Amino acid sequence: MNAKKAAEVHRFLSVAAGPLAYGPATARLATVFGAKLDHQKSINAAHTLLSVLNTHLQNREWLAAEHATIADVSNYAYIAHAPEGNVSLEEYANVRAWLQRVESLAGFAPMQATATGLAA
Repeated sequence: MNAKKAAEVHRFLSVAAGPLAYGPATARLATVFGAKLDHQKSINAAHTLLSVLNTHLQNREWLAAEHATIADVSNYAYIAHAPEGNVSLEEYANVRAWLQRVESLAGFAPMQATATGLAA
């Protein structure tokens, strides 16, 4: 992998540790586990992230390269489970298509779903 693609992978690992963690993952913590967090703030952060990702994925299949990388894997689970935190994926067609591509990877094993939030 060239340096530019490696930098993109690192960028999306940072997204997983930052905006993803404080957006969709935090929103899910509030609904699934009853965590005393600012649920609305995390929902708003999730939609900001999803909007950026939806635009980013407009003309590409994967987050950081022409093929799946750890960047895709590290961002997948909490985006796929965002509805459990009351974060709708409805308006993010490119994100939903990307989720399907990740799910079609050989050896894919999903995180167990929780029937809560919009996923109830």
